[in-house]
Amino acid sequence: MNLTRDRVHSIGWMTVLLICGALSIALMLRVNAVKSQVAGTERRIAYLQRDIDFLQTEFQTRSNQQQLKTLNEVEFGYEAPRAEQYIEGERQLAALGKAAAPGAPAPIRYASADKAAEGGENAGDSGVLAMVSPVTGIGAAVARTVSDAGSTPDDKVEAKALARDARGLGKRLARIQLASDVQ
Repeated sequence: MNLTRDRVHSIGWMTVLLICGALSIALMLRVNAVKSQVAGTERRIAYLQRDIDFLQTEFQTRSNQQQLKTLNEVEFGYEAPRAEQYIEGERQLAALGKAAAPGAPAPIRYASADKAAEGGENAGDSGVLAMVSPVTGIGAAVARTVSDAGSTPDDKVEAKALARDARGLGKRLARIQLASDVQ
């Protein structure tokens, strides 16, 4: 292979360009590494500056408790709780309430198992209140005794079928069915 002078110059320039390209890539990587270190250091400086500001505020606040006490007395009127401010139970808390204003809605009432435990009229052996039909207002135990007194075998079969369907309804309602499954 015969190398001419121009060919050697071309190969030399290509070599120089490759070396310069490799050095510029290495330099670029080094610059990016230093930039990320500088950014991390700046973040730490900002974090430490916030800590310093917080600690200076805390120090100034704690160093001048008398001024805070005066400010509290003048501006806010806060004072430490006294023993007579604590209540002993629900009855004392309820005594603090106001009477209902005219036209106010009736208070919300919750069911309680206390009546069953005390032996109320709907109390069973289990200590749970008997269920009352919202339509008739008759308790389930009373309705059962009334229906058993004048029921026919067909009524009992129908009642069993309704109870079975009610159990199935509870299972169906408890299951989540996606819209894609329905179609």
